[in-house]
Amino acid sequence: MQFIDRAEIEVEAGKGGDGIVAFRREKYVPAGGPAGGNGGKGGSVILKAETNLQTLLDFRYARRFKADDGKRGGPNNCTGAMGKDTVIEVPCGTVIYDLETEEILGDLVEQGQTLCVAEGGKGGLGNKHFLSNQNRAPEYALPGLEGELRQLRLELKLLAEVGIIGLPNAGKSTLIASLSAARPKIADYPFTTLVPNLGVVRKPTGDGTVFADIPGLIAGAHEGVGLGHEFLRHIERTRILLHLVDVTSDNPIQDYEVIQQELNAYGRGLSDRPQIIVLNKIDACDTEILEFIAEELQPSSQHPIFAISAVTKTGVDQLLQTIWHRLEQTTPNAENSSLPLI
Repeated sequence: MQFIDRAEIEVEAGKGGDGIVAFRREKYVPAGGPAGGNGGKGGSVILKAETNLQTLLDFRYARRFKADDGKRGGPNNCTGAMGKDTVIEVPCGTVIYDLETEEILGDLVEQGQTLCVAEGGKGGLGNKHFLSNQNRAPEYALPGLEGELRQLRLELKLLAEVGIIGLPNAGKSTLIASLSAARPKIADYPFTTLVPNLGVVRKPTGDGTVFADIPGLIAGAHEGVGLGHEFLRHIERTRILLHLVDVTSDNPIQDYEVIQQELNAYGRGLSDRPQIIVLNKIDACDTEILEFIAEELQPSSQHPIFAISAVTKTGVDQLLQTIWHRLEQTTPNAENSSLPLI
């Protein structure tokens, strides 16, 4: 399945039905009076969040959506039928923008949550509405109003409690594959991962926690360099960041600093997000070098530091225990305090 996290669509609500001019025509009722019904309201366009969707791919092929028009009024004071609403399903985590004003119209994060993005037009008034002492037989009615027409931009921000970040080849995909049932593409060259990968990791209590492998972060990602600028926004919803550092690279300390600088440059509170620093690939690194890297990182980082091997799963259980502990201490909308350095 192709991962698409941005789309532009046009939505148009239905036009309201016209009111009509009609009079009662009944036997033994010589002055029946006006009896033209009002038009029905036009259908609205509604977005609905669904957990079984993970991409905006469908909007590559269907970009225009229109709701049904309302029906015109009927005689005998009958109101016309309302137009049927058009319900568009989107993945949970979709942010909706007005394309012309850049206003955020809504953020759908929970299953079944809805947002009306285009309101249907009101139905026109029939001539019964204009009856008065001065005008006992009005011969005019009003047309229905046009429905709203909007250009929208949809942006998907993945809903994951734990985000895995790091330079290409730090082992992010290997880690998420070892923790969950996700099977991302893994290879020994940069930019193997082209889209975020999601995996559900089971807690000891049996509950599932969503981990997201965020690909493509390199120096200058916040300015559009590499792939990272396409996926930085997916980190915004995470509660904890796992920052993977490849201890076998030429300069692990500089690798760590590059990612931290990108988080600072992107803003939106990412640099303040609770982090756990994970030194990966310890199975291919001497103990002395590993200790040196940890000692060098401790003064510049206020985050816990762990050493693991995603391939052999060495140290992974201890890392997970700390993640569960941190998640219990934090809430999605609250400021998170850091644990003491480990």
